[in-house]
Amino acid sequence: MIIAVDGPAASGKGTIAKALGQHYGLPCLDTGLLYRAVGLAVLRAGGDPDLEEDALAACDFDDNLLAEPTLRTEAVGSLASRVSVHQSVRAALISRQRDFATQPGGAVLDGRDIATVIAPDADAKIFVTASVPVRAERRFADAMAHGGHPDMDTLIADIQARDTRDMSRDHAPLRQADGADLLDTSNLTIDAAVRQAIVLVDAQLAGR
Repeated sequence: MIIAVDGPAASGKGTIAKALGQHYGLPCLDTGLLYRAVGLAVLRAGGDPDLEEDALAACDFDDNLLAEPTLRTEAVGSLASRVSVHQSVRAALISRQRDFATQPGGAVLDGRDIATVIAPDADAKIFVTASVPVRAERRFADAMAHGGHPDMDTLIADIQARDTRDMSRDHAPLRQADGADLLDTSNLTIDAAVRQAIVLVDAQLAGR
């Protein structure tokens, strides 16, 4: 069984994907970490994330990089959005994601093109979203909890810029896949969002 969870930054898709993995007993992959790793690798190599050749060279990163807390920062998230516009980078990471999705027993994957590119035949598809102000508030709270001093206007501008890049890129743009259920978490608690996600997945599985 493959469950695809897509959506923009700070929509709650990662939290929901992990909860679905626990509920159904499936391994979970945050595919965004792969792009974050590429972005961080470019930065550390002194390259330019907007140059395709620099981003592609960084795709050969050490798997140990995926465990670094630095990957979760806003700055690296922005780098990930920039390197993900390159078709060669996306192609280089596709096989790693598909291998995870098609492992025996199945898996849960969250990202921005899971149901549209990586696993279009997934057994269940959810597109998780939330309003920009709500997503900015979540980023603000997260940064504060980790000792940061974020600026709300900057967070909003960054989220809007990332949405624009993700939705307008030529290759695998962010969009709700055909057959995917929309889950707006703007006014939902984490527990309520997870419960709704399980309801949606169960309904899709029952209808197959």
